[in-house]
Amino acid sequence: MAIKKFAVAAYDDEEVLFPAVKKVRNSGYKLHDVYTPFPVHGLDGALGLKETDLHVAGFIYGLCGTSTALGFMSWIFLSDWPINFGGKPHFSLPAFIPVTFELTVLFAAVGMVLTFCYLNQIMPGVKKHVFHPRQSDDLFIIVIELNDHVAETEVLDFMKSTGAIETNVQTAESEWWYGRWDQKEAYELS
Repeated sequence: MAIKKFAVAAYDDEEVLFPAVKKVRNSGYKLHDVYTPFPVHGLDGALGLKETDLHVAGFIYGLCGTSTALGFMSWIFLSDWPINFGGKPHFSLPAFIPVTFELTVLFAAVGMVLTFCYLNQIMPGVKKHVFHPRQSDDLFIIVIELNDHVAETEVLDFMKSTGAIETNVQTAESEWWYGRWDQKEAYELS
């Protein structure tokens, strides 16, 4: 993973956060992420994020569960162990419905949870940089990725002009990685 520099700005009110996010997007700075202590309605639209495709993944996982259940029961009752139960046909679809339903729900639920955890990088053992200790408490944090073409002081002054109560520059990994929380990384500030 690449170690990058980030400009971090803290806001104490979501009414100030929305115009700041719009100003950052319109100014051309590369917005890394916005961290809030609670879900903020409309923030994903202000960030320009598209709607999630998690429901499509859930449908695909459910379809896999349905086909697994029907395929496995068909194989068992038609070729592997065909037993005549009181004159019923070997492929009795109404009898397969409860197991098929349960496997559909199981595959969809487990698949969506694992996909959600992977996409949001919240798997066990994953370590991400915390840009501000109060980002999950009572502050709203905007993180801008800095590059060689942008001066740090220019970005910090811009963030203060949007209503930030705190600004600083941090060096961190740009993505998630596996690590231990009890050990500080070499690039972290003490």
